[in-house]
Amino acid sequence: MPLDKPYADIPGTTIFDADQSRKGYWLNQFCMSLMKAENRERFKKDERAYLDEWPMSEEQKQAVLARDLNRCIALGGNIYFLAKVGATDGKSFQQMAGSMTGMSEEAYRDMMVGGGRPATWGREQKDSK
Repeated sequence: MPLDKPYADIPGTTIFDADQSRKGYWLNQFCMSLMKAENRERFKKDERAYLDEWPMSEEQKQAVLARDLNRCIALGGNIYFLAKVGATDGKSFQQMAGSMTGMSEEAYRDMMVGGGRPATWGREQKDSK
């Protein structure tokens, strides 16, 4: 019996719950493998070959190759694990988050320093439909 998920309608948000964890298990294990220098080097040498060593879906592999972090999250990725991919690419967490919002790193930083998005962000559009 599926659990009730009252949080499922938060606009622009994927909650990393048990279902997401199961869906993204191998994607997240791949990300954690990048904590070892030798694995980062193998990945950078031939990303596709390294990804093919993991029993991830083709869609997950394509999302990693495209560095489409929003898609990775939708496919079960956890942002804290995905940060290992960004670090392997030499990106800061702030750069990654900015790319996920369609903002420049500076615009994202300024938004966060200014208090972030309001709690009602996204809901206005949904409620007005």
